[in-house]
Amino acid sequence: MTEIDTSVPHSARIWNYWLGGKDNYPVDEAAGDAYTAVFPGIVTIARGSRAFLGRSIRYLVAEAGVRQFLDVGTGLPTVDNTHEVAQRIAPESRIVYVDNDPLVLAHARALLTSTSEGATAYEDLSLYEPEKILEAAGETLDLSRPTALILSGILGHVADHDQARDIVRRLLAGLPSGSYLSLNEGSRGTDPAYEHAQDAYNETGAVPYFLRPVDQIAAYFEGLDLVEPGLVPVPLWHPEPGDEDPRPIGQHGALGRKP
Repeated sequence: MTEIDTSVPHSARIWNYWLGGKDNYPVDEAAGDAYTAVFPGIVTIARGSRAFLGRSIRYLVAEAGVRQFLDVGTGLPTVDNTHEVAQRIAPESRIVYVDNDPLVLAHARALLTSTSEGATAYEDLSLYEPEKILEAAGETLDLSRPTALILSGILGHVADHDQARDIVRRLLAGLPSGSYLSLNEGSRGTDPAYEHAQDAYNETGAVPYFLRPVDQIAAYFEGLDLVEPGLVPVPLWHPEPGDEDPRPIGQHGALGRKP
C-alpha cells in the first residue's frame, strides 16, 4: 500500500478536522486553522455539506424507496456515513464506497460494518475510471435496480469542468431509470470570502479544489428530473425540524432522478 505522508497537509484529513473527526495530524490542524483564520465559515461549509448528504440519503430511503447506494469519493469515515444513515431506516440497504486515497483505504474497515440484512463494500478505484467503478459496484449492487449515485464534494478536484461532466454522465449511464444523483459542491456567487480563501489555498501547492459557478454545478444534472427545491445552497435543501435557521452558503446541492 502507498505510504501515507504525514508531513504535508491532506485535504481529506483537513476536512475530517473541520468535521470534528480524529483522523488527522498536527500538519492538517495547522493548515485547517490557517484556512479558518482567513475564512471561519469553512467549518459551516464542511458541516453543511455533511448534513445535506444525510438529509438526501434519508429522503432517498424513506421517500424514494432506494435501497442501493454508490458513494464515489467517499473521504474519511466520520459520523453518520452513508451506510449508517441508510441502514438505520432500511437495514437491507446495500452500499458501495469508492475512493483511491491510501489514507481512506487504511480506514476503510470503519466503512465496512453492515447490518446482517444489508451489505457494504469498499473499492479502491479512481474517479477517472467510471466503467471500472460500475463493474466493481455490480459485484455488490444489482445495477438493474434503481441506485443512488453520491458525489459529495469530489468533483471540485477535477480541474476541467467538461471532464467532470463526462465522469458524471458515464457513471449515470450505467444506472437504470429511477436511479438518483445526490451531489453537492463548493460554489461561486454566494460568498466572496469563501472564494478568496479557497483561491488562496489552491495557490499554496496543496491539492486544489475548484469552486464553480452554480450554472456549472447545474450542468451535472443534465437530463435528470430535480427533486424540489432543485439546486440550492445546501442548508436550504429539505431542512429538518431542529435545524438552525437555514441560510445560503457557498455550497450548492441537489437530488436528481434519472427518467
